[in-house]
Amino acid sequence: MTGLAIEEMAVGQTAELSRDVKREEIAVFVHLVGDRNPVHSDPAFMGSTVFREPIVPGMWTAAQISAVIGTRLPGPGSIYETQDLRFLKPVRIGDVVTARVEVVELVHRRNRVRLKTTCTNQRGEEVLSGEAWVLPQNAPATARGVRGDPWRS
Repeated sequence: MTGLAIEEMAVGQTAELSRDVKREEIAVFVHLVGDRNPVHSDPAFMGSTVFREPIVPGMWTAAQISAVIGTRLPGPGSIYETQDLRFLKPVRIGDVVTARVEVVELVHRRNRVRLKTTCTNQRGEEVLSGEAWVLPQNAPATARGVRGDPWRS
């Protein structure tokens, strides 16, 4: 994988990744972050809510944006500065989430890139929207020894 320097990017440039939401992976995520909120795992509890069934943690969905930034645009070596998030619709087990970033501003003098960030489900519905400021590498960078890509393009 190669990270992009700011000189290699352009306004309008995009990258995206799609991922199936799997019960086992969400259970591991919930365990790792310690978010034991019953909205993520208890069908009986959720049956009395507007969602009717467990929903995927919003931060799992947001993490998909991080994966695009860290692996595709700008890619390896880039560093998050800020991320603004709006959770628009619930994500559920079995959904396919597509995370997308789009370059909307380049600030060469500060080596900063502003990205529009979105996630959609398999029906094309936007489930997350936001904006990120990222510091790309100062020069193109290549990551070595990265194995296994859980994403499909």
